[in-house]
Amino acid sequence: MDFEFSQDQQLLAKTAADFVSKRSPVARARKLREDATGYEMSMWKEMADLGWLSIPFSEQVGGIGGSFVDVALILEQLGRELVPEPFVPSVVLAGCVLAHGGSAEQQERFLKPMLAGEITLALAYAERDLRFDIESVSTTATKHNGSFVLSGEKVWVLNGHAAQHIVVSAAHDGWLQLFVLDRDMPGLTIQPLDTFDGRKAARIQLEDVRVDKDRLLAQRPGTELLDIALDYGAAAAVAEGVGLTQRVLDLTVDYLKTREQFEVKIGTFQALQHRAVDMFIEAQLLRSIAFKSSVLADHADPGERRSAVSAAKVQLSVGGKYVTRQAIQLHGGVGCTDEHDIGLYFKRMHVLNTLFGDEEHHVERYASSADFDG
Repeated sequence: MDFEFSQDQQLLAKTAADFVSKRSPVARARKLREDATGYEMSMWKEMADLGWLSIPFSEQVGGIGGSFVDVALILEQLGRELVPEPFVPSVVLAGCVLAHGGSAEQQERFLKPMLAGEITLALAYAERDLRFDIESVSTTATKHNGSFVLSGEKVWVLNGHAAQHIVVSAAHDGWLQLFVLDRDMPGLTIQPLDTFDGRKAARIQLEDVRVDKDRLLAQRPGTELLDIALDYGAAAAVAEGVGLTQRVLDLTVDYLKTREQFEVKIGTFQALQHRAVDMFIEAQLLRSIAFKSSVLADHADPGERRSAVSAAKVQLSVGGKYVTRQAIQLHGGVGCTDEHDIGLYFKRMHVLNTLFGDEEHHVERYASSADFDG
């Protein structure tokens, strides 16, 4: 197997790194915490013009036909500077279910405007007390005069506060189904929420929201669509975590080289050097397993995909948390202040570890795989 990136992929990674460092440094993410939307549509359009939003989609729907490895290269750079634009909610989650489960008409109507950077999307699947169970939803879809009536509640909907279209999961006749809703539909109430890492999400209340049957994503079963999308989401969280972890390591090493105590650089203390080396090892382990999960995220065999994604998500929890916690300690008191960037990375890492299944969930899922030999 060839583990080298192609020339196109190397160019993509370099372009992304240059763009992010110049156009969206972490100071921008810090500033946008106070913004009601939390990101800028002008930046979203620039990302579309660069072709980033189109990468994982087929040419038939206006995409580029790239792989998830290409997506991961973008996500790594977004993670380095905590870029707040809703790449994962729009492209990886909602975009995925539309690409895999939408009709040609639905893709033309809902997906193509997102690829052009004109709108953003969201996927509403999580509910209270269900943890990471995607099937046992209480939101219902009832047929009425040829239409569907949706009732229920969705929580912590990423980008749900601003998305023009929201894909919602609901139970219908014992099956999980996905519907595309407009944010201004009668009966749909959106409550914006602030997340732990300074970004935005939403709680969505559905009270007899009526939708026509052309809003149902019927090309594949809803459970299968969500399973694929959330594995993509988990792999995306790991890819973003790679960039975040590397950036935290770089910041910490730079701090050790410049911070002085008693007129001595603290980086000369061997004990601190050993801790920095341990951080480096964890960062490299995460990078290696993230590459495997990115490759297998597109695998046709669900078992192969799930095993690779779960293993990577567990390593994100183990290694990512270790690196960010060590960074806080090695920065000392300043690392505990909101004014220092290291705290922003720490918070984002903990959110990434919870999204799309935490460590406990993925350990259990990996252990239950058919090829696992305990």
